[in-house]
Amino acid sequence: MLVSDKQQQANRRNAQRSSGPKTSEGRAAVRLNALKYGLRARSTVIHGENPEDYTQLADELEAEWHPQTRSERIHLETMATSQWLLARVAKCEGCIYERMGYDYDEKSYALLQIVAKQRAQLERSYRIAAQDLKQSQKDRQSQPHQQPDQAVRTGQAAQPEPAAPAPPPGYVMSEGAESHEIFCAPATPDTR
Repeated sequence: MLVSDKQQQANRRNAQRSSGPKTSEGRAAVRLNALKYGLRARSTVIHGENPEDYTQLADELEAEWHPQTRSERIHLETMATSQWLLARVAKCEGCIYERMGYDYDEKSYALLQIVAKQRAQLERSYRIAAQDLKQSQKDRQSQPHQQPDQAVRTGQAAQPEPAAPAPPPGYVMSEGAESHEIFCAPATPDTR
């Protein structure tokens, strides 16, 4: 589609008038405008949610699964985030039903369909991450670990035990990083 010179000049004039908020209060008011449903948030915990609850969820999953590698920690983070967002979706669904009351309109049904789709995606995300984590742990545990005395019997030189893997580097989010490692994972670039 070609834009005429007149339209292009009008666009430039309009762009000069609209340059966004100028004050810090204005910027603070619009900083979450792109946050759609709170599900694509850069930070997993949004305003009104308790970060300690998320940390407790992540700690409980970590105690249950005992991730050892970076990949396993990523799978665990996906599981924790999926569960956290499922709770948020359930809360949204409850609000929709409360708002509907006995007045069943098309808008409410459309919102419920969106919530159902999000719920299914998050449940699938959790299930796949759990399967991947389980498989990763199974693969890691099935790797042969030759003991020094076994190496001598087979004629191979004894090799020193590998050092424990270094902890992952600490990543800091731009807005108030929490102390839990789940919060310290690198931000995934937005592909929208």
